[in-house]
Amino acid sequence: MSQWYYADARRERHGPVEADTLRDKFRRNELDLSTLVWREGMPQWQPLSAMAEELQLLVQPDAGNGIDLRADYQAIEDGTAVAKASAAAAVAESPYAAPGSTMAGEAVINGGEIVYAGFWKRVAAYFIDSLVVGMVGGVIAMVIGMVLGIGMAGLGGGSDAMGAGFVAIQLLTNLISIGLSAAYYAGFHASSGKATLGKMAVGIKVVRSNGERISIARGIGRYFAAMLSGLILCIGYLMAAFTERKQGLHDMICDTLVVDKWAFTDHPEWQQRGLGTVTIVILSLFGVLVLVGTVALLAVIGIAASRFS
Repeated sequence: MSQWYYADARRERHGPVEADTLRDKFRRNELDLSTLVWREGMPQWQPLSAMAEELQLLVQPDAGNGIDLRADYQAIEDGTAVAKASAAAAVAESPYAAPGSTMAGEAVINGGEIVYAGFWKRVAAYFIDSLVVGMVGGVIAMVIGMVLGIGMAGLGGGSDAMGAGFVAIQLLTNLISIGLSAAYYAGFHASSGKATLGKMAVGIKVVRSNGERISIARGIGRYFAAMLSGLILCIGYLMAAFTERKQGLHDMICDTLVVDKWAFTDHPEWQQRGLGTVTIVILSLFGVLVLVGTVALLAVIGIAASRFS
């Protein structure tokens, strides 16, 4: 027997429920013809009026006698009933409309194919996010360091006091950097776009395992869980290349998925399986920077070795 889902007046999804439950709610006026419903196998959400035949809503029981509502439904189908216009308006304003509508970021459509974000897309996104957070954090740390450094110099003190002061400045800037990073990742992942600037660029997003948006608290937890993934020799990150749903250790801890931006929408066919042009360009730039950095490091080591030889 099919399991059904429906959206209430507040645009919140409920289910799964049996068809009998939907019929009962409809007959108790808890649901109307504009209510959006979905079951497995349907390409997208539909108003209840479109599924009336399948759900056997055409005959309503009344004290043992059936009241035939087929004429009313025929009026809905041929456009002569107000109910049909209301249903169509509800679909147009629905959070389950195609992405691009005002509520597209809130839509959670289950039943379609899900394309999980692969390891290299996540690397490209992280590269962009690291640059953003690093630049902003660097500016803030520089300002704080200058202000506190000037203040300490004005107070004077011995070399031990100055050394302790600089350690305190370094500790403070590190804490601010961690707080800034946590706020960046948690804030963007919990936003309507469900993605940081890097993830937006490569076309992926972070969601719960059921497709829903994560909360700020879960976003903060995921950030610190990601630090754990890095501390264990980055094995937690590498897991995203081998696990079934492309989850890193931090994703498993926090019950999150990284998926294509069109996953859990009514257009799953727009999802991109390949890397995409943006990802390829970003990875190429990242590779060039790594190569230049490696060559520079080897050159410095070579110069140092020649001086001490």
